[in-house]
Amino acid sequence: MHKLLVDGDSEEAYARGNRQRGGKNTAASDHAWAVTRAVAAGAVRAGWKRASFVQVMLDGPYRAGQHARTLHHRRGYGRAAAWLQRAWDGAQQHVLSIDPISTRQDFHAALAAFRSRIECTPWKGVAGKTDLRNLIARMAICARAGSWDHTVSERELAERIGCSRTTAHNSNQRLLHNGVLRQLDSGSPTEGARWMLISRLPSTTSHHWSTPKGPEAGGVMSSPGVRQRDIGADINSRAVGPLMHLDAFAHHGLGGSGLAVLAALAERDGQSLTELRASASISRATAYRQLEKLKSLGMVRPDGELYYLSPGALVGLGQRTLNCAKPVSGWQETAERLGTAGAGTRRRQHHEAQRLHWRHEQVRLTERRRGAKQAPLPHPAVAQPQYLRSDGCVIHPATGEVIVGLYVASDGCWVWDTA
Repeated sequence: MHKLLVDGDSEEAYARGNRQRGGKNTAASDHAWAVTRAVAAGAVRAGWKRASFVQVMLDGPYRAGQHARTLHHRRGYGRAAAWLQRAWDGAQQHVLSIDPISTRQDFHAALAAFRSRIECTPWKGVAGKTDLRNLIARMAICARAGSWDHTVSERELAERIGCSRTTAHNSNQRLLHNGVLRQLDSGSPTEGARWMLISRLPSTTSHHWSTPKGPEAGGVMSSPGVRQRDIGADINSRAVGPLMHLDAFAHHGLGGSGLAVLAALAERDGQSLTELRASASISRATAYRQLEKLKSLGMVRPDGELYYLSPGALVGLGQRTLNCAKPVSGWQETAERLGTAGAGTRRRQHHEAQRLHWRHEQVRLTERRRGAKQAPLPHPAVAQPQYLRSDGCVIHPATGEVIVGLYVASDGCWVWDTA
């Protein structure tokens, strides 16, 4: 809030979808209203008085108050003060209507509520599953940090998710665009960027904003046109969070949809194919294909129309069933059977090579800049040793000829004998 007050909305985080006053407003006035409301909410939380807020916005040199000062100049102090007071009253009602986060326990309670909304939101498509894994990884970092603000680089995030750096970058851009994530800075040469999770989700499902092609025919959400009753998404993100980076859940292995099936069965064991389609937010064909993979590995056993997890499925241990004569004995063997073994190691080695190359480039550029710097030229008034002879006479360094009338003063500077 201090940065927003002093520098204004430099990142344009409040520039979209601002219709808080109702009616028809210009984009500039809507943007200014959203910024003013945000600063007012921060001032209310900090314990300011309304008069102090109005004085700071109108009399201070801060960029967040530029619109209020323009209103003061054009329409007078009363109109500008009334505009700021409306923003203050609305922000005060908003702050009083929500539960404040004042302790670490309050934050963990808010994080648990955010996790429940994440787990009950349908994340459909390949991109949706990547966004879900992105948020699960970020929630684990926030839980350790005790705040919505967290620091992570794209390469570290990609290693936590189990995908490429480009995929992690695209997922970040989708979450930024939809207001679930905010980037606070770009990081430094030794630390990753700072981010902040926004503890809200859109009212609509993620089908229309987390999937590249959405519901278009031929896109990643293509499926038979038969509509099934949607009982709602319901997964257990804590159970599958430590599994995302494993080779078994790489793109050509079980992938995000296989992870979602395990998360759905970990939340509620014993589901039919139709129920899994809804709870895991996948198509019927994808659910059938992933169940066949898991049955062949011994991690899922069918019982009539219902499917159950084997006792050690979440730790990579299969169980001998009619569909699996040789169950797997760990996630490493699972990755070897699926042909994705070593994907995480290759990804980490590639990232480490990129980091090492970057460090070498920084050292090379530093040495190049240091070598390009020339020594500062001496001040013209200071006498140089090549102009002095052993007996103290001043000579020309090229010819050795004595320069009459030029002497060296006691402070080491040139002096002419004007007499």
